[in-house]
Amino acid sequence: MTAVCVAMSGGVDSAGAALLLRQAGYAVSGVTLRLHTCKDRPGLCGSSEDIDAAREAAAAIGIPHTVLDLQDLFAREVMDRFVSEYVRGRTPNPCIDCNRAVKFGALLDWALNHGAEFLATGHYARIGYDEAAGRHLLLRGQDPRKDQSYVLYQLTQHQLRHLLLPVGTYEKPALRRLAEEAGLSNAGKADSQDICFIPDGDYPAFLRRYGGVEPVPGDFVDLTGRVLGRHRGLECYTTGQRKGLGVSTGEPVYVVRKELDTHRIVLGPDSALYTRELIAEAVNFISVPELTGPMAVTAKTRYSQREAAATAEPLPGGRIRVVFEEPQRAVTSGQAVVLYDGEKVVGGGTICG
Repeated sequence: MTAVCVAMSGGVDSAGAALLLRQAGYAVSGVTLRLHTCKDRPGLCGSSEDIDAAREAAAAIGIPHTVLDLQDLFAREVMDRFVSEYVRGRTPNPCIDCNRAVKFGALLDWALNHGAEFLATGHYARIGYDEAAGRHLLLRGQDPRKDQSYVLYQLTQHQLRHLLLPVGTYEKPALRRLAEEAGLSNAGKADSQDICFIPDGDYPAFLRRYGGVEPVPGDFVDLTGRVLGRHRGLECYTTGQRKGLGVSTGEPVYVVRKELDTHRIVLGPDSALYTRELIAEAVNFISVPELTGPMAVTAKTRYSQREAAATAEPLPGGRIRVVFEEPQRAVTSGQAVVLYDGEKVVGGGTICG
């Protein structure tokens, strides 16, 4: 039988993946990652409660289960990078960094080194193959409401070759019913919503406690440079933010940009948040080996955002420029832009300008 290692987070999606593969006749084993000790409460990736839930689900399915400690790697590649990106004035996506370095990096290597032919996860996306191009493809999840292809754009051809995504053709209610029928206790478990190592959402407190970063106050200014008030530190705000500014101007204002050189935060009306183009770096392509000229795509700059028609074009140094047909709101440095061609993920990169 083909050996598959399933990354089990303790939630119903990954448990469902293990169940489906077991029912399909694979030799399935489960592995759960211990990533940090920043918190221990259920529903957030890496907690002791979630490890226990994954172990219980594996026992109910009838598969062996292992806990793999990758705390040092997670701290270095995810938590440290989260701090350094915020210090640079960016707003990173730590789940994407975790996928790149931990789940589809170290964990995949571990699985292959321990006799598995494939790693499987509970992500809502699908894998295909383009015979003509000879390339493995990343496809949207069949349920558009749960599609997670956005956070998987960094997958390489090697990783796709050894990856199974069995829940990608399911809708979440159907997967819950499957888990319930199999007697899995986590069938009704709520989805995780928070950054796992900042469960209370207090980023400045995390930056102080973990990174030793003490936010430095500065000026809020309007688009003309007129001082509107004082801010608590660049790290305490993100592009598009309206709430919690503590500034009264007589009309709603939003964070338009953060200026590292002047230590100012520029505020403006909603209309000032829109832009038609961006630059991205650290680009990874999936459906094509590279971009040799302008390519018509759809693209989105946030996980929950709807895609918009755009043109992607190559730039020197492996970067790309993405020009949208219609202006996009609150494009944020440090976030990902992901390109699509119909159902296929073309690739993506980190927004840098």
